[in-house]
Amino acid sequence: MIEGVIQKKLVKHCDDRGYFMEILREDDAIFGSFGQASMSMSYPGVIKAFHYHHRQDDIWYFPWGSAQVVLHDMRPDSTTFAQTDVYYMGEENPFLLFIPRGVAHGYRVLGHKPAYIVYFTNEAYDPAHPDEYRMAYDDPAIGFNWNTKNR
Repeated sequence: MIEGVIQKKLVKHCDDRGYFMEILREDDAIFGSFGQASMSMSYPGVIKAFHYHHRQDDIWYFPWGSAQVVLHDMRPDSTTFAQTDVYYMGEENPFLLFIPRGVAHGYRVLGHKPAYIVYFTNEAYDPAHPDEYRMAYDDPAIGFNWNTKNR
């Protein structure tokens, strides 16, 4: 696992009415400080990748749909520098993923329905000084193959 990346498994408390599930608490180990909460929807097959931040940490959660999440460590001083990790997130596999600053991240929507991502950041987006640095989804420095491998 890439240094500094943390997964928090989400627990559903089910009964005959449905379920209750906590997502993020201020006393969670992955919670630093609150900056902003956002939500985005992407259609099946869409790839949103890659970008990274210098100041911002992200916490990702996919409550509906499914996504293949790809992280690439771009921090030269990290013990996992240049490592790429893959996570499968979504309604069938609910967890939070803490993505530290300096780790490039992106995702591909899997299946036949849209995926929704809810994400939390430690600082609010500032359009005058955006802390967002983009790379192509097929950047050769990362070299990730987004195609599904049938087995």
